[in-house]
Amino acid sequence: MRSESGIGDLPTLAQTESGDLFRQRLLDGMAKAIRERGYADTTIADIVRHAYTSRRTFYEYFPGKKECFLALHHRQNVETAREITAGVDPHADLATQVRQAIQIWLSRMEANPAVELSWFREVPQLGEEGRRLHRQYQDAFVTVIRRLTDTDDLRAAGVQPASRQTVIMLLGGLNELAAVMLEDGGDIRDITDAAVDCTLALLGPRH
Repeated sequence: MRSESGIGDLPTLAQTESGDLFRQRLLDGMAKAIRERGYADTTIADIVRHAYTSRRTFYEYFPGKKECFLALHHRQNVETAREITAGVDPHADLATQVRQAIQIWLSRMEANPAVELSWFREVPQLGEEGRRLHRQYQDAFVTVIRRLTDTDDLRAAGVQPASRQTVIMLLGGLNELAAVMLEDGGDIRDITDAAVDCTLALLGPRH
């Protein structure tokens, strides 16, 4: 089933936000704890302290820290895809669309660098559940990018809908570029031009 946010089987942002208030507070508490201590050193005590709630409440929603962490990133992915889908002008030329999408993506990283870096480096280490969420994210954004490149206007400009293989290569490169910049503590917006150029090279008209 395709959601209104264009990200496959992930819930829409409205569905995410309509969840119990305490669950959302716990996810926010996890994000604050990651910014303060990093995921590895975060404890459930840290999460509930930032969420202004109790351990008992935490265990009503999550069996452990890992599940709360994965739920946070699930929410992050839903929000990112929604913002990109809403913020990219589908009638603009490809270069404009790509720059709009890249700028939205990077602005979210700039707002939460520690949380975003934990997605790149720590989620994949969480066994099958972490790998499944990464794959879900990948499949969802393949859908978003293929939809954005499959328009009459772009076809007229010589742009063909991106293949799944091409989008997977693109996402892998962009994610690693962003992760390295976040690890180095640089300004994430400094990769904008490189990210746009590489994306255009992969998605642009074939000659």
